[in-house]
Amino acid sequence: MLSVILFIAPGCPHCSAVLQTLSELIKAGDIAQLEITNMAIMPEKAQQYAVRSVPWIKIGPFELSGAHSKGELQQWIQRAQSETGMQHYFNELLSTGKLDKVTRLLKKEPELFRHLPDMLSNKETPLGAKIGIGAIFEEFQGQEAIQAIVPLLIGLLSNSQASVRNDASYYLGLSESPEAIDALKSLLNDPQEEIRESARDALEIIALAN
Repeated sequence: MLSVILFIAPGCPHCSAVLQTLSELIKAGDIAQLEITNMAIMPEKAQQYAVRSVPWIKIGPFELSGAHSKGELQQWIQRAQSETGMQHYFNELLSTGKLDKVTRLLKKEPELFRHLPDMLSNKETPLGAKIGIGAIFEEFQGQEAIQAIVPLLIGLLSNSQASVRNDASYYLGLSESPEAIDALKSLLNDPQEEIRESARDALEIIALAN
């Protein structure tokens, strides 16, 4: 069952409401455990979690700050138990300018890269999030974390959306993985000139890296 961590502090205008809401959710059985810490009394624990403002809430892998309604908290509780929950979390962070937070999380847990290809192909992924994904791939160029998802990126090369094929081609180039060469060569006959050019550029990046 899901556990939630909450940090509060004296004088916080929203802490009482969030605490009350989480208390209701634990009574309702939506969460199994609620751990509450007053950061004014235990600042060292707040430092451990890099808490800078309150209320601060950790629901499963998700770190949230500020006021949240009961409905919002219930939604994050559901996402914490869903395979696609991390994609919603990344969308939220990348769309609100928190690229550094996503980058730190990916460095800590590289296996989370597996969510990025699905986000690229999802028509509901916000533009801001897709721009953030591009910055992430550039940050991790040639690293093992990207190379591990090359098969997932190759799967996007047959996507009906030209923009998805184009992005996947570019990111396969940034993987610097020879495993992507044959798949990229298949794009050299793509009906879109932009994609053919992207494939050529990607192949050149891989050739230079190897």
